[in-house]
Amino acid sequence: MSMNIDASKKDKVALVTGATSGIGRSTALLLASEGATVVVAARREEKGRQVVEEIRALGGEAAFLKMDVANEESVRDGIRWIVGRYGKLDLAVNNAGISKRPAPLIETDTKDLQDALQTNVVGLFASMKHEAAAMLKTGGGAIVNVSSINGLRPTDRSSAYSASKFAVEALTKVAAKEMAGHNIRINAIAPGPTKSEITEGLGEELLAGFAQLIPAKRMAESEEIAKAIAYLLSDDAAFAVGSTWVMDGGLIL
Repeated sequence: MSMNIDASKKDKVALVTGATSGIGRSTALLLASEGATVVVAARREEKGRQVVEEIRALGGEAAFLKMDVANEESVRDGIRWIVGRYGKLDLAVNNAGISKRPAPLIETDTKDLQDALQTNVVGLFASMKHEAAAMLKTGGGAIVNVSSINGLRPTDRSSAYSASKFAVEALTKVAAKEMAGHNIRINAIAPGPTKSEITEGLGEELLAGFAQLIPAKRMAESEEIAKAIAYLLSDDAAFAVGSTWVMDGGLIL
């Protein structure tokens, strides 16, 4: 990470959930390099503090916040802590989420659906709710929700995950419409297959198959998704409201 200050990020306080790996980690590093003070929020404290130390070693400002988005009390208390420490919350990236191994509907446990909805939907709802409330008190802000191409078109063998991401799309658009008049911009990013801890667990054979399905013939790097998120948070995207930026190498074409 090299410092490349963005005037629209300088002196801003940014929250990134699920920031210990993959897209979340890359986004936290990038926002810090652009001048934001980044709150690295996650359940895994050791890994979260490692990201914070990495940011600080490269000249950025960061702090770790232990947060479980599946627990609204944890979200509420975490955002109160941010406001108490920094006096405000300007930017938020709701990246925390879970995914189960692909399986046909009839082989998917109901609990898998319940878990996906609790983290990916209820967690996102609680995060946006408390983030927006904090931003309202200081004149506005910007939020990006990490969705998925699974929330834009039906995908077999992913009933629980797809259901949760379709809900993310709906929540993003409703919240964006409500908050636009209050100087709070809310948008989403919809990545296709992206290299991360989650995808690494799927195995090389399945990942190679993913790559062959993508017109670009490769999976995304998490840093590429982070750059799109950073753009949507910037003043350059000031007129983007309720949009979903697809980053999938052409997969859904």
